[in-house]
Amino acid sequence: GIISEWTDFANVLCALVLICTFFIGLDKLFLAKSRMPNQDKPHYIYYSYDFFPVLFVVFALRAFFFEVYEIPSSSMRPSLLVGDFVLVNKFFYGFREPFTNKVFFPINEVNRGDVVVFKDKLVRNRDLIKRVVGIGGDKIEYYGKRLTINGQVLDYVSDGNYSYLENFPDHGDVQLNTDQYVENLFGVKHKIINMTQVPTVVQDQVLVFNDRGNCTYRDNDGFTCIVPKGEYFMMGDNRDNSFDSRYWGFVTNKSLLGKAYYVVANFHEFPNRLLVKI
Repeated sequence: GIISEWTDFANVLCALVLICTFFIGLDKLFLAKSRMPNQDKPHYIYYSYDFFPVLFVVFALRAFFFEVYEIPSSSMRPSLLVGDFVLVNKFFYGFREPFTNKVFFPINEVNRGDVVVFKDKLVRNRDLIKRVVGIGGDKIEYYGKRLTINGQVLDYVSDGNYSYLENFPDHGDVQLNTDQYVENLFGVKHKIINMTQVPTVVQDQVLVFNDRGNCTYRDNDGFTCIVPKGEYFMMGDNRDNSFDSRYWGFVTNKSLLGKAYYVVANFHEFPNRLLVKI
């Protein structure tokens, strides 16, 4: 638990697997030969044998295959709700090294419209989930709360209103009323929500980030960004309540953790939010 404050929990599991492997190897190569037939194993050897299979299976599943994440905020409404447990496929884009997170066996490319989990560049040991809006080389324009990618204006179809409760520390639960649209992101149709009273981008909240020179902001009206090669531009589906690439910049391939597939469950919205495809 203490170590996981500085690194991903999968790395903690990997370290524990390596420690158990070391003691098991030590026992098989040296210690077992010097023990008497009826002599018990030392406790550190005994527990290494016991814990190794469990630790190895959990580590392999979390590091290379699947992991479940809980959604903590409303930034991906209406697609994802607070309390959703989301199943993430960690090998969809390729198998990654445990500590560096570099892909050593690529499988699929990251596409616009994918809902992706990645490492937060601002807060240590925290993961975020957003939708991929732009890939390397794309020109992203966002004015009047409408996206234009490489000169192509995305199609938007009005889909009524969407209301939800948002908890604010100073005000408690507040009912928010938004306009809902179906956005067609190069064939990926998904719902987004906007609030007319909120500006397209709050420029005072834009941080200094790597390749900040690739972006031009026009006050609060919007921005234009060129996505660097090998990096991605992320946005939340709750466009006016999402702290995303508009504010803190691009996401590197090394930061990606996996692609979200299903909402496994949401115990606050049960059974409506049970095995919902994203």
